[in-house]
Amino acid sequence: MLETEVSFRTRHSSRSRFSRALAQRLGVLILLLTGALTTPSFAGSNYDGPAELPRMIVLSAMVDTPAPGSIIAVNAGGDLQSALDNARCGDVIELQAGATFTGPFLVPAKNCDIKHWIIIRTSSPDSALPAEGQRATPCYAGVASLEGRPQYSCTNPQHAMAKVQMQTRGDGPLKLAPGANYYRFIGLEVTRPAGTPGPARLMFVKGTADHLVVDRSWLHGAPQDETHAGVNLNGMTNVAIVDSYFSDFHCISKTGACVDSHAVAGGTSNTQDGPFKIEGNFLEAAGEAVMFGGGAATLTPTDIEILNNHFWKPWQWMKGNPNFIGGPDGNPFVVKNHLELKNAVRVLVQANLMENTWGGFSQTGGAILLTPKNQHTKSGANVCPLCQVTDVTICYVHVSHGGAGIQMATVLSGDAKDGAPALAGTRWSIHDVVLDDLSTKYVGGGTAFEIMNGWPKNVLNTVTINHITGFPDPTSHMMIIGNLAKNAPMYGLVFTNNLMITGRYPVWNTGGQTSCAFKDVPITSIAKCFATFTFGNNGLIAPPPEFPPATWPSKNIFPQTIDDVGFVEYNNGNGGNYALQTNSPYKNKGTDGKDLGADIVGLNAALANVE
Repeated sequence: MLETEVSFRTRHSSRSRFSRALAQRLGVLILLLTGALTTPSFAGSNYDGPAELPRMIVLSAMVDTPAPGSIIAVNAGGDLQSALDNARCGDVIELQAGATFTGPFLVPAKNCDIKHWIIIRTSSPDSALPAEGQRATPCYAGVASLEGRPQYSCTNPQHAMAKVQMQTRGDGPLKLAPGANYYRFIGLEVTRPAGTPGPARLMFVKGTADHLVVDRSWLHGAPQDETHAGVNLNGMTNVAIVDSYFSDFHCISKTGACVDSHAVAGGTSNTQDGPFKIEGNFLEAAGEAVMFGGGAATLTPTDIEILNNHFWKPWQWMKGNPNFIGGPDGNPFVVKNHLELKNAVRVLVQANLMENTWGGFSQTGGAILLTPKNQHTKSGANVCPLCQVTDVTICYVHVSHGGAGIQMATVLSGDAKDGAPALAGTRWSIHDVVLDDLSTKYVGGGTAFEIMNGWPKNVLNTVTINHITGFPDPTSHMMIIGNLAKNAPMYGLVFTNNLMITGRYPVWNTGGQTSCAFKDVPITSIAKCFATFTFGNNGLIAPPPEFPPATWPSKNIFPQTIDDVGFVEYNNGNGGNYALQTNSPYKNKGTDGKDLGADIVGLNAALANVE
């Protein structure tokens, strides 16, 4: 009997979160049991296709974080630092709702345990906050809406949160002392006053910390300032960030003091990070909303769940758009990806909605970037030879409105002379994903997939792309591939059961006359770039006359027009209903008996209430 990813996670967790999260999981489980949704796995194993799934998960329900001690009330004007210093394991610190507490504050180490957490929360009763498992929004801090963001439900804005902010420039307001553990933060607005100079991280540790939960809170910068990180996970273990709202994390191009911004980041430390759970959040950052790696590290974070999040960048950050907002000097914010992995192992990215990204800086508008990186520094050092991106599963994800889809690359960290490879980029499973409204108008190539190797050894390998519904820009590419290393072909590509527009230049070269894909002919380029591959049973829509079926690997299908596919509603590849009509010739034509393309019923169920 095949063991699914969902059943594995249920079996290894004694409890699950309530309300929306529980309903979603039960709904997905029902679909799995009825066969309406499937996740490829090996019998009796913890694998999704070639990728190993997280071995450990973070338990983050309220019942998992008991605080049976005293309640410590801190009213407006009270001494929060004293309350933190004097709290005992098991106590609850209640900050007066609507009040502002100005730091920085040091969250001390107290050697607590799994039965005696310290909860730092608003004084508002639970009934004044979203139910457990439901996302908090700025509405609970008295903000009815935020310009350029999806409208959240807010009929009666209330100051139910307590605000914790910085007083001066620098990191904070919440600095975790080395050894801090067993803390849960609930119903807090964590921020910096507008006009505070310099970049900052809002929550971080210098050293190590473990067993932390950020729950139903709003972490944000100011509209034009540089706040470059919400929660920095470096040095942390067993951390969950759930049902919270992150906004206004950005760095200013050309004149700013930082170059990369994140809502949540980690993977650049010398301690064993993880497991981590990032679930149910609204995640907004100009750089990457979630980032692992990109600096010096001697170990790799492991066992990361990124589930049920809404990734977003507001269009007013894009220069030239109406109501443009950038830095005070008019320079735009540095925009890159939604999710980037440079150093991470066993990552599950499931049931996420990723909207709005564009190029123009060092990236080309891709939503997801997998690129293990031995980061090169200005001093000439390559500071992470052990960095790797291995065992990554991306499933039931909808990517929309971007300059590119999913980019996968192993490249040297510097130039050919002094750059160096990282450790590994392998075992990536991508399935049941929709990629729509990919366009060159978003300052990118409009390409669905990029696969490129630049390492002479340990080349990029073992990538499975299965059951994708994808609409790259019709003037662009379904896929670009390349290998900058001579005599070291990639291997282990599986590209099956997909339903995709081919684009004007379907399988194209990433660049260079010596590249394996220089001929730009699908069957030739794929065979030269990959020593072993399976490329079949795909519905390749509207191939251009220059690339007829004879120029492709055998056993693929070629609908000549979109109308030939039989989508319920194509809508010009932008927000349509991409399920197949009952009379579609591609119904149940997968090698597994499923429809070609993504499992739209399962995807819709997985994304219920994510937006």
